Amino acid sequence: MDTATEKAPASHRDKAEALVSLRGIVKIYERGGEQLKILDGLDLEIAKGSYEALMGPSGSGKSTLLNLIAGLDRPTAGSIDIGGKRIDQLNESQLARWRADTIGFIFQSYNLMPVLTAVENVELPLLLTKVPSSERRQRAQTALRVVGLEDRMDHFPRQLSGGQEQRVAIARAIVNDPALIVADEPTGDLDRKSADDILGILEQLNRELGKTIVMVTHDPAAAERAKVIRRLDKGQLK
Repeated sequence: MDTATEKAPASHRDKAEALVSLRGIVKIYERGGEQLKILDGLDLEIAKGSYEALMGPSGSGKSTLLNLIAGLDRPTAGSIDIGGKRIDQLNESQLARWRADTIGFIFQSYNLMPVLTAVENVELPLLLTKVPSSERRQRAQTALRVVGLEDRMDHFPRQLSGGQEQRVAIARAIVNDPALIVADEPTGDLDRKSADDILGILEQLNRELGKTIVMVTHDPAAAERAKVIRRLDKGQLK
């Protein structure tokens, strides 16, 4: 297979099964008056329910590709279809609403609000949705139970370990029941045991809840936990 390493035999996937479909993606940045082409005519399909890892050298375009899939950036050329919606054609307010309804974000830095408790941090994405306030806390508590932090709901980030903070970040990512979870180096700041615990939670979310996950990582041990490994180099999938 040209663009991906599958670790188990894959059934035939037709286009209707794809949750993510990118066609002819070009991304160019302007740096100091020069054009820097990060992605060059890239095509990509990710099936619903897949768990995929993106690997590649620094500067290969991994995080840029993830940001495009998540609607955090726009392509210079090409189309991005997520779940049947052309997100490259949405305006900024439509895109913000789409992200709030569709995407769960997990980053290397946990990006927790230090003045909020764990459950209050998890509630934050729901403030951008129409979920009533009476339901927000209940859903946040459920998400924290899923990641095994039911006994830390009222703790502040400073009272948690790095692994626990990342668990809170994962709970925050799943509280809106997203169709797609994007994770950018989610274990990059963690020791091996904490990293393995986080990877186990991601596997559980994929296996038991059917969440589609796209993860950027430089760690081969993390990538091996995914179902599909894709390698990016010089703006192209290899």
